[in-house]
Amino acid sequence: MATEHGPVEIASWVGYAEVVTFAGFIRRLPIRLRVGLTLGVVVALVLLGSGVFLDLRFSAVTQSTVDDGLRSRAGDVTALVRQADAGLRTSDPSELSRTSGGFAQVLDGRGAIFDATPQLVRVPVLSPRELRLARRSPRFFSRSVVAGVKGPVRLLAVPVDAQDKALVVVVGTGLTERNLALRSLRVLLLLSGGGALLLVSLAGYLAVAAALRPVESMRRRAQEINEANPGLRLPVVPADDEIGRLGATLNVMLEHLEQALIRERTFVSDASHELRTPISILKAEFELALSGPQDLGTLQRALRSAAEEADRLGELAEDLLLISRGGHGQLGLDHAPTLVRQLFGCVRARYVHRTSNVEREIRIVGSDGLQVRADRAALERALANLVDNALAYGQAPITLRAVVERDTIELHVEDAGRGFPADFLAHAFDRFSRAEGGRTTPGSGLGLAIVAAVADAHGGTAHAANRPPAGGDVWITLPRFDRTPPDGDA
Repeated sequence: MATEHGPVEIASWVGYAEVVTFAGFIRRLPIRLRVGLTLGVVVALVLLGSGVFLDLRFSAVTQSTVDDGLRSRAGDVTALVRQADAGLRTSDPSELSRTSGGFAQVLDGRGAIFDATPQLVRVPVLSPRELRLARRSPRFFSRSVVAGVKGPVRLLAVPVDAQDKALVVVVGTGLTERNLALRSLRVLLLLSGGGALLLVSLAGYLAVAAALRPVESMRRRAQEINEANPGLRLPVVPADDEIGRLGATLNVMLEHLEQALIRERTFVSDASHELRTPISILKAEFELALSGPQDLGTLQRALRSAAEEADRLGELAEDLLLISRGGHGQLGLDHAPTLVRQLFGCVRARYVHRTSNVEREIRIVGSDGLQVRADRAALERALANLVDNALAYGQAPITLRAVVERDTIELHVEDAGRGFPADFLAHAFDRFSRAEGGRTTPGSGLGLAIVAAVADAHGGTAHAANRPPAGGDVWITLPRFDRTPPDGDA
């Protein structure tokens, strides 16, 4: 349905569109120009306010000076009028005017000229209305034109009783010199204010341009940084200011991004290498099976080997997916209160068939009554990876130990084997990291990396160390959960 708009509404929309357009235009200007314009506007407002104040103050002071002179002259003229033997025409001019341009006129009650200085003998200076006001009290009047006087004047009319008559004494002075002084002041304020405005705006523009020059250098360098040149860094000014700190912070960020890029490239390379081996074995087994007539035993061995490699591929794919999700915080864990002893018991139960003798015993220590808030399946898998390493490369006994700290609970997997090489501990939890001689799970080298990912997803950390006198110790530190377990869960 069509809507009619009135002229006022249309005008308001037009004004709004103009404001929006102007604001958009201002935002598109370079920063240095915007700062220069802003400084110019602020300085212009300050100068305008100061100029108006000075102009009004000077005008008031000079007018007060003129009015004081008129009052003094009115007193002198009144004294002359009250002398019956003297008049304004015959008086000494110095008695009437202490400044140039002074004049006087005496009017009677009807407005006729009773006496006057030579230049005012023809026409009364007051109108009938002004005469009525002046007969009641002293009054000031300003005139642009007075017959016999050149230029604007200021008048003071004072009622006087003299020579048996009610008279009005009018004294005046020219304002030409005052107005010239006021005009000179305004010109001076305009010239000095305009110069100051121009200098401040230019100084602001140049200062901001100089301050932003390093930013432009960083911008040009940033255009050169890409995947082919990840090692380039932004030029940083030596000054310890906001731009210098920004450049240093951005360089640190670029360093982190370069390291992340290197890790991802290494991850892809290592993953490709790990996938290539089982795929090659699978291909070889299939080629062997298809190479010609084979007996049943040979075919079964080939298929069995292919199935094992397929399982290995599946496990590797699951590990890679878990590590990738863990790096992006997308493991999708289901956190719930979990008893540590039950968790240790499930891990030990996985290896019953491999620990049937005392030499491969798995012990549980210090876990009674403790619980953590965790995803039980993910935490069980992480501990199982640690037990795999201990069984493969450690020596009995293998101990699952819980240690309570002030705000955390540590879940340790300890063995009495050779321990870790010293240079391996610093990067034990990196992806595809293997110790010399193989202390991690055979195959992908992702076992400890998965442990670290699971620990991180639970808000904890993973650690590895060597235990004196011999043996390895790998543990997960989790936030403490103090809720008392229900009866029967212990």
